[in-house]
Amino acid sequence: MPLDSRLITRLDQGMVLDITLEDLPFRVYVAQRPADVEQVADLVPAEQFQGDGDVHVAAIHDGDDASEHIQDVLFNLNPGDAIVFLCTGPQAYADTLAELGQAPGPDAAVDGARQ
Repeated sequence: MPLDSRLITRLDQGMVLDITLEDLPFRVYVAQRPADVEQVADLVPAEQFQGDGDVHVAAIHDGDDASEHIQDVLFNLNPGDAIVFLCTGPQAYADTLAELGQAPGPDAAVDGARQ
């Protein structure tokens, strides 16, 4: 599934992206964080939960096939949905961003700490 992505803002060890998939827009949160649902509330503003769409959450670990995880989530999206990818390691973070057409950037954590 070809997609276009645009960086909206950088987070502490993360990014917020707008992606367009089959002419439908979606908000995507990608962060290098523990695979803990509590992290979602720190990343996603309350307005996102109050909208009509669902918030999908997926954990991606170093060594996982990021492309497969992302495709699984994208396949299940409906208009208005948002996605949170919690990447538990630096390689998972870089792979996830690459699949979404982005590079980690100069402030990316490469050893678990912000440079």
